[in-house]
Amino acid sequence: MTLTTHHPESTGAKPPPLPKGTLQRRRFVGNLSAAAIFLTPALALIVVLRLIPVVQAVNDATHTSLPGSTLPPRYVGLDNFTALFSSHAFWSSVQQTLVFNVIVNPLQIALALALAVLLTQNLPATGIWRTLVFLPAAVPMTGSAVVWGIALRPDGPVNAALTSVGIHQQPFLTGQGQVLGSIILIASWIGVGYWMIFLIAGLNDIPAVYYEAAAIDGAGPLRRFWSVTLPLLRRPLLFVLVADTVSNFVLFAPMQILTDGGPQGKSNFLMYDIFHNSFELSDPHTAAAELLVLLVLMIVIVAVQFRLLRSAEES
Repeated sequence: MTLTTHHPESTGAKPPPLPKGTLQRRRFVGNLSAAAIFLTPALALIVVLRLIPVVQAVNDATHTSLPGSTLPPRYVGLDNFTALFSSHAFWSSVQQTLVFNVIVNPLQIALALALAVLLTQNLPATGIWRTLVFLPAAVPMTGSAVVWGIALRPDGPVNAALTSVGIHQQPFLTGQGQVLGSIILIASWIGVGYWMIFLIAGLNDIPAVYYEAAAIDGAGPLRRFWSVTLPLLRRPLLFVLVADTVSNFVLFAPMQILTDGGPQGKSNFLMYDIFHNSFELSDPHTAAAELLVLLVLMIVIVAVQFRLLRSAEES
């Protein structure tokens, strides 16, 4: 007797449906694989460009060696931090960094927000104005620093313009009372247009119906800005606030090119002091300890910013 078997497809019969649990498991595995494929490059870059340098900085900060020595670094625990915290120059650098950031961050964000609001009001030639404001951000930081160095030097065009109207030459980059303002001017000239673009994108995402409803209720321009624009622009503002704070904490090129941290340490911000210790004094271990202090300082300030904005959003 001969037995004949038939495949379900050969007979036109549909295969039995898979159990629901099996389908969900296959869908979950597929989604997990797709997420892993897309996230792996980003995670690899975070590990290589962020985590490994931090681990290396921790290792360097807990060791010491003589400049130029071929002997392996010696483990010293927290001695580098102890020496750093007892240094007057370090605390002066921390003070200058905090003063600079307390002034420059609100200033840049306020100017960027004002320009973003102004350039979303259907003014004539808006595209040209946006391009002109953004243009400094397209110039490399070193190029901008060199241009401003020429403009602000004693025989530069700015002092020439002041002299022509009867004002004495100003030591913009060499005067203790003016160098901080000059660095703020240079940083803002570069940063305002860049942050303005993000805020314009946020403003364009606010539905016009909210403004129409507010206008019907009799709200004026200031009231609409305070009650509609600012609440709905909170997330772009948070991003700009955090990114601007971090970028200004690590600002380096203007001091390295124009002032060398002077005069009298008035522009010796932490990032420049790290460079000074590491590459000019050949002390990478103190520089690594200072870098970790700067990292902790930035994390604390950004966490406070997140907390304050979240509290405002919840209230």
